Amino acid sequence: MDKIELDNLKYPIGDFEKPILIYLEAKDLVLDWKNDIASFPMRLKAAILNLPEETLKWKYRPQGWTIKQVIHHCSDSHLNALVRFKLTLTEEEPTIKPYLEDKWAELQDMTLPVEVSISILEGIHKKLHIIIESLSESDLEKRFFHPEHQIYFTLFELVANYAWHSNHHLAHIKQAIESEGKY
Repeated sequence: MDKIELDNLKYPIGDFEKPILIYLEAKDLVLDWKNDIASFPMRLKAAILNLPEETLKWKYRPQGWTIKQVIHHCSDSHLNALVRFKLTLTEEEPTIKPYLEDKWAELQDMTLPVEVSISILEGIHKKLHIIIESLSESDLEKRFFHPEHQIYFTLFELVANYAWHSNHHLAHIKQAIESEGKY
């Protein structure tokens, strides 16, 4: 398998592109992003409805995570997103704490049924939705510092990123199912 094929499997909807528009120019995009975030748990549940446990062990690409790991990763990542939103709304340009997602994916909680993480995602996304709905234009310009990347991110960019992240991992799950676990 060549690098292009692997990249297509790794980023089935393309790599995240930081939005260059300002909020006033992107109101429709923000609405789409909000809807993607709000509907993610429901779309995730629909994608894995009635999948047997054996299917949850399928990978979406060589050296990739299993469907089960992707679902658990989403609850971990989106929990971190919620914290980042709250820190940014309550502190002046906070420095967030990165986490080692690959190591988190190896912890014992990854053995739990996926329903545990789906329940967590349902609660997180209800909270994210109400917070994102309440954001003013000036709130969307608030930013946090990401020490791993050594740059600031605005909440506008964070909304875009987590809409992409939701769709990105949902595409991974569908990819694993469609490939019938060939990876």
